[in-house]
Amino acid sequence: MIWKLYKYRFILLFIILMIIQAGVCFAADNATGIPIPKITFDMQEAKGPNDVAMVLKILALTTILSLAPSIIMMTTSFMRVFIVFEFIRRAIGLQQSPPNQVLAAFSIFLTFFIMAPTIQEIKTNAYDPYMAGTLDQKEAMTGAINPIRHFMLRQTRERDLKLFVKLGNITKPKTPDDIPTYVLIPSFVISELHTAFVMGIYIFIPFIIIDMVVASTLMSMGMIMLPPVVVSLPFKILLFVVADGWNLITYSVVAAYQ
Repeated sequence: MIWKLYKYRFILLFIILMIIQAGVCFAADNATGIPIPKITFDMQEAKGPNDVAMVLKILALTTILSLAPSIIMMTTSFMRVFIVFEFIRRAIGLQQSPPNQVLAAFSIFLTFFIMAPTIQEIKTNAYDPYMAGTLDQKEAMTGAINPIRHFMLRQTRERDLKLFVKLGNITKPKTPDDIPTYVLIPSFVISELHTAFVMGIYIFIPFIIIDMVVASTLMSMGMIMLPPVVVSLPFKILLFVVADGWNLITYSVVAAYQ
């Protein structure tokens, strides 16, 4: 029986090899009639400073594109929105419902909704003039980063800014424009984390009360072996649905930025 099984495998392998060989031979015989593309990579000596500058610009652009997801997450409202939604799932006691893909997708679309005024300002002040030729590349970059800086400054606590100014050993800024971007971004990040955790505490409070009530009730009834989580989970889901929790949480998250 084992020999027959291996015999069939050898026959199938032999047939596959014959098909591959026949395909290779056919391609070799008809290579002149089939337009097969040829990809080459050519490196030549730079003939002037402009060629070197262009190479450096390409390297910088590829580096920025590789870091784009992290930059978008750290300089927009995505981080706070996603953490708050994750707190909701943890507070209710659900493990994978809704799944991370759903929470991340909803957080992305909600981030676009929150950042719409900033994106529109970037388009008006930087993108459109640059495409029209009225701004050079440096001026367009400045016009694009300023709306993002204003957005981050509105959401950043003064205490966090002082922390990174002190850690960076820089001169105390007199105006918001004097704050370097590399100081503003980490300050904004920890401010967003702080705000998200504060909102998470308020989300947890009503569900913790339900857990305590259910646990006390089960203990008074002598049902010690029954886990309170099994009984409290339906009540927490019911409370969240009756209170229209997604509507309230979404309103609170968006209103905090307005």
